[in-house]
Amino acid sequence: MSEFRVALVGLGSMGLGMARSLVRAGITTHGFDVTAERVAQFQAEGGATGTLEDVAGRADALVVVVLNAAQCEDVLFGAAGVVPAMKPGSVVIACPTVAPEFARAMAERCAGHGVLYLDAPISGGAARADAGTLSIMAAGTPDAFAAARPVLDATAETVFELGREAGAGSAMKAVNQLLAGVHIATMAEAMAFGITQGIEPSAFLEVIPKCAGTSWMLENRAPHVVDADYTPKSSVNIWPKDLGIVLDIARSAGFEAPVTSAALERFKAAAEMGLGGEDDAAVIKVYARAAGLTLPGDA
Repeated sequence: MSEFRVALVGLGSMGLGMARSLVRAGITTHGFDVTAERVAQFQAEGGATGTLEDVAGRADALVVVVLNAAQCEDVLFGAAGVVPAMKPGSVVIACPTVAPEFARAMAERCAGHGVLYLDAPISGGAARADAGTLSIMAAGTPDAFAAARPVLDATAETVFELGREAGAGSAMKAVNQLLAGVHIATMAEAMAFGITQGIEPSAFLEVIPKCAGTSWMLENRAPHVVDADYTPKSSVNIWPKDLGIVLDIARSAGFEAPVTSAALERFKAAAEMGLGGEDDAAVIKVYARAAGLTLPGDA
């Protein structure tokens, strides 16, 4: 049996962690990114060498961990698109947050080249990507799941098999992102509100995680505010994109999502303040500036 070979495009915080997990599982993995330093870093950690053009025809799986639908489509079918060069029966594992219609369209185009497609958005953050314990919301044909199984086993703790047609995974990811984005914005609002009432952020973090008002996002992001550490684990800039996708899907379904809209405006305001590259917990700075509040780490 020949070795299983993976090409992974997108060595950001999530993609690099996934690539490391694949190498740790003994899978020959070629990592590619627009930033040459990231490629060199991954190769120094055990990643295989070679250009994407050279590897495309030999890869059993192409894992796409880019920012958005436009980048995903460019990787697959752009001027240097990979899919036409891939061998029949190989699989594309598409991880970015996209609209369900986009996932279905990519699956159809891949099928025209004899290539399988797994709609496979990811969740869990950079630490879980690095540990190989992501949650993957996946949808595709049984053949696509079978072809992708070595990658799924190496990178995920939980794989939700949500249907035999691409799009169902992306739909579930949109639901998750609605909740996640709203919870981060609500955490920021609640902590800032507490400050107006004389509640120190450290006290907020001590009490609320033990109470009914907590959430996973609150418990994960509030420490960033308390520590005044906005090194991006997940940046502010992700949320105008992801919540924008959620609202686009909602509009197409004739569904009103006012809470999502309000959260989106908070992240847009943070980006306009120049905070787009900071950790998404920095959305609290929007509230702090408006209310004249002093946050941990402020002079």
